[in-house]
Amino acid sequence: MHVTEHLNKRTKPLVSLEITPPEKGHSIQGIYDTLDLLSPYAPSFVNVTYHQQSIVYEEQPDGAIRKVPTRKKPGTVGICAAIANKYRIETVPHLICGGFGRYETEDALIDLQYLGFANLFVIRGDPPPGHSEYRPEPDGYRYASELVRQIAALNRGEYLEKLDDAIPTNFCVGVGGYPEKHYEAPNLAEDIKNLRHKVDQGASYIISQMVFSAAAFGTFVTMARDAGITVPIIPGVKVITSERQLTAIPRDFHVNLPDELVSLIRDAKDHIQARAAGVGFAVKLCLDLLEQHVPCLHFYTMGRGGSVAEVLGALKGKALI
Repeated sequence: MHVTEHLNKRTKPLVSLEITPPEKGHSIQGIYDTLDLLSPYAPSFVNVTYHQQSIVYEEQPDGAIRKVPTRKKPGTVGICAAIANKYRIETVPHLICGGFGRYETEDALIDLQYLGFANLFVIRGDPPPGHSEYRPEPDGYRYASELVRQIAALNRGEYLEKLDDAIPTNFCVGVGGYPEKHYEAPNLAEDIKNLRHKVDQGASYIISQMVFSAAAFGTFVTMARDAGITVPIIPGVKVITSERQLTAIPRDFHVNLPDELVSLIRDAKDHIQARAAGVGFAVKLCLDLLEQHVPCLHFYTMGRGGSVAEVLGALKGKALI
């Protein structure tokens, strides 16, 4: 079922999750543990992130240089298939621009269609590890909107080479939105224009980057609607539970943390109190977002579900989800 069908059929706000693949050499069991913990809250769909490979050049004994592609967190498609099979939950693989040309992308999309995936979440992706600037492949895409356009063409049966009687795909495409603007955009207004372009190319819904202010999210939605964006917009929620995250989250995801949250975490006497403070802040944030009649709450779990389960438990106790 398409994510948009889940959203249209809802009788109350939905819950969705984002899962990060384990590092190479690690087990999928950690993901299963997270989903076992969160399954009682009936997530409607689960996103699984994809991470661009890095390239290492190794000199061989004969003096030749060998290109060695490596990826720290492989397995997005396999994890999606495993989750769908084990939990019967709609899974949404991330698809990125980085590291792929147009023909490689088309092959990946055909494989995803064969595997029965109905939903995709499309982002440009970050620069590869060790690089500060994103650079597309020679035959690839610089912007997520270009990738969305290719998927929309496949949904019309238009492949890169002209095929007779080609069967169209049927992907529902989600894209990212940035309530504080994408870090490369000059300002929020320009970033909203970019978001509108992604929707115009074929995106059917939007999931926001982590939000820590319901007011900021409300402003973002208002600006998006004023720009003519009519598709569902889902807020992304990350539960902050430690002082270490006060540095890591803004650095890695280019978001600002409210003074209230920072003070709550830093003033905590120990990690137990810090966790309780972070969970309490997230519960209040979710309640404020629900007052805005958001269609769904999307939780960034990072592969760990304990704090998210506490938030959902509190919200369920209030009969809100």
